[in-house]
Amino acid sequence: MRFSGINTLEKDDSIALIRRFIEACVRADPEEFASYFTEDAIWWNSPWQPVKGRDAIRETLRKGAQQMTALPWEIRHIAADGDVVMTERVDHFMVGNTRVSVPCMGVFELRDGKIAAWRDYWDAKQFESQLPRAGREGE
Repeated sequence: MRFSGINTLEKDDSIALIRRFIEACVRADPEEFASYFTEDAIWWNSPWQPVKGRDAIRETLRKGAQQMTALPWEIRHIAADGDVVMTERVDHFMVGNTRVSVPCMGVFELRDGKIAAWRDYWDAKQFESQLPRAGREGE
């Protein structure tokens, strides 16, 4: 068996940080959410444009929380190697009276116990297809 040079406690700490962060995402408190990020962090919620800086990240969450409510997210798999944590998740939301569930792959880069970069990859069409017809863009 080959080890990557990081001890299990460090991996466990990185995974625990991201588990706490995902719980904070569901609470959708902009101040708590932003506190997990470095000042110069980047949040790229693909397929949208990247958001740069803790203040912009805080405001992006604040605006998003006005449009939908996060429900508990399901972590299917989580793994860490050094300062990188990867998650396979199903993120659940309420958009109006409609429950929407989106499979998602997330990559977190950590620095000094904070998130320096967060990239989520998911299919916008899959999200939109679950919305009532009036809520879909481009129709």
